[in-house]
Amino acid sequence: MLWILGVSFVTFLMLGVPIAFVLGLTSLVALLYSGTVPLLIMPKEMFSGTDSFPLLAVPFFMLAGNLMNAGGITKRLVHFCNILLGFVRGGLALVNIVASMFFAGITGAAAADASAIGSILIPAMTREKYDRDFSAAVTAAASTMGPIIPPSIPMIIFGAIAELSVGALFLAGVIPGVMVGLSLMGVAYVISRRRGYPKEKMRSLRDFILGLKDAFLALLMPAIIMGGILGGIFTPTEAAVVAVVYAFVVSFFIYREMRWKDLPKVLIDSVVTTSILMLVIANSAIFGWILADEKVPQAVAEIFLSISSNKWVILFLINIFLLFIGTFMETTASLIILTPILFPLAVKVGVDPIHFGLVMVLNLVIGLITPPLGVCLFIACSIAEITLEEITKAILPFLMAAIAVLFIVTYIPELSLWIPRMFMK
Repeated sequence: MLWILGVSFVTFLMLGVPIAFVLGLTSLVALLYSGTVPLLIMPKEMFSGTDSFPLLAVPFFMLAGNLMNAGGITKRLVHFCNILLGFVRGGLALVNIVASMFFAGITGAAAADASAIGSILIPAMTREKYDRDFSAAVTAAASTMGPIIPPSIPMIIFGAIAELSVGALFLAGVIPGVMVGLSLMGVAYVISRRRGYPKEKMRSLRDFILGLKDAFLALLMPAIIMGGILGGIFTPTEAAVVAVVYAFVVSFFIYREMRWKDLPKVLIDSVVTTSILMLVIANSAIFGWILADEKVPQAVAEIFLSISSNKWVILFLINIFLLFIGTFMETTASLIILTPILFPLAVKVGVDPIHFGLVMVLNLVIGLITPPLGVCLFIACSIAEITLEEITKAILPFLMAAIAVLFIVTYIPELSLWIPRMFMK
């Protein structure tokens, strides 16, 4: 059955079928070809794949991000970041990255980050004479921090599959997420100086205080989410609901930039985005069931272990494998399909489960900015009105910086484990 599964997968992918339907159609073809497995297994496994309490956090974090955009919270974050960094050469590029770091602390989704921040800063950077391809590349690269800095939707999914503490996974992403941000800022600054991009005048202390006051409630949101989880006040799933309530109250009753007439669009956008993601999860579940039934995890483990049983070599091989997978597979689908295959292997050779979860998520998130099918590249291209070929060249320095951080985090586990060990058993 495996050969028909592989041929069908590649064929549907080459035909341009969306990845959610590729997984479902490939699974259907494989089951029909086998003739021994009843097709009722498909709805059963699809339902089982989505029937998870931690996954309830996904639609709420999506909704929280949309409420932020509609309610002026994102705009205030960007304005405050501009006060902090606008005076540096290429300041708007640095603002783009730092704003994404703050935004990542609320939504946990790279696509939402690229769309929200990009819609504000790409036009602003273009007006200030930044090259369009550079503006789009900075936005796409910065959005990868969304699933790394807590909260993180991919980490929720990984935690649900691997049966690990989502709170510990969230904490594991803090230092690596900041490292990614700093590395991207370094690349952006060097390029900006080389190209002579503009900078603004340094703002006064009064401007800083006013900007901080205006953005304080937005900056407080990540602290409430993580503080509540660490304090045992609520679970990560409940934290997502708290984020929605907080964003709603701030947008409607404090900033007052959102009206009741705006709410239906926000809800519809959230439902559409969530439904797409859940469809990917459901179809990935049946695809993963077929792989497990065909004993693919055991075969993959044997292949890796035949090369080496050293955990550092295994991690290197897994990194290369996942970076390749990320070039053509969607993050959520990859997590659901590959976690049952690679997680037991990593644990068997002595890799800490939380550390491996962080490494796997970081790997697949980098795939969001890897040509030819990086989702965040397409979002940034659409906003900047440039082609994929133009952004591909511009994204390479940022891509190399992210990969460098990946290998540093891989081989220095304490970078991801120090904070979880400090706050959690």
